[in-house]
This record gives sequence, C-alpha cells and structure tokens, in this order.
Amino acid sequence: KCRLHKTRTNTVPGIGNTNADLFFIGEAPGKNEDEQGVPFVGMSGKILDDLLGSINLTREDVYIANVMKCRPPKNQDPKSDEMTACWPYLEEQISIIKPKIIITLGRHSMYRFLPKKLKLSDSHGKVFDTKICDQGKVQKIFPIYHPAATLYNRKLLTVLKKDFLKISRILKKKG
Repeated sequence: KCRLHKTRTNTVPGIGNTNADLFFIGEAPGKNEDEQGVPFVGMSGKILDDLLGSINLTREDVYIANVMKCRPPKNQDPKSDEMTACWPYLEEQISIIKPKIIITLGRHSMYRFLPKKLKLSDSHGKVFDTKICDQGKVQKIFPIYHPAATLYNRKLLTVLKKDFLKISRILKKKG
C-alpha cells in the first residue's frame, strides 16, 4: 500500500502467541528483520529477549510486531503516509489478539496510540487508556523506550528493567 514494498526484502508482519496478554509494538523492521522476515532478531531483539526473561516470559508468551511492516530505506524515520498505510494491518492484529496491554517500544510507536504532545521521557512506565480500532474498545497502552536506545545510552537499560517490572506487576493485578 506504500512505496516501501519496492525496497524491502521481506514483509515483517509479527510473531508470537496470538492469545498473548502483552503485545509489543516497535517502530519498523531493521536490516536483520528485513532479511529474516521476523521482528526483533538483531541486537534489539536480544535485549528484548533478556528483558522478557527478567520477568519470566519468552517470545512464546507475547506477541511482537512493528507499526511498519516493511523496512524504511537506511532505517530512516517512518513517514506519516507510510505509517497510515500500515495502520489497518496493525489494527487487525490488535483486534485478533485482544491483548490486555500494548507495550509501545519507542516514540514512533507511542505516537500511533497517544498524542504527540507527550514526551517518552515523561510517559514511559505509565499506563494510558485510549480507544483504538473500530470496536471503540478502551486499550491499555504502556510506553517504554525502544531496546535499541540502550545501545547508545546504557543508563536506559536500568530504566527499561524497572519498566518491565511494572509490566509484571500490572499483569499480576489483572490475573
């Protein structure tokens, strides 16, 4: 539905448990993801796997996807029209999986669900209720930093670990 299909190797729809309580949504596939057709298989994926393990979860327990289903050239920021073109696919995934919580990974993912006036630095680790999808159902959105951010700022790994502990507590409350 957009120009990105011309430069991608594979589409990267998503992977995981289709009955998951947690739905992790990143920005867009990177080089490794484009090559393999699977989200979060590079360094970011290793960090995500370790963070999941820190709360006794694996990829098989959650669902993982991206806002974008094709890799933008040179890992550029997704353009508005590209994200709009992919939105129906993500919306359908959410309506099928019916997660208890959507965890947005990074600001581009967060902004698909929450107002752009929010800053990720102020919003991470907090639960927001918002209406998404055609059903008008209120969905819990939990923004966190993208695992790749820790590659450039190691201090963010501590922040992410704390946010993952919050995810674990939220799930336990929901029982």
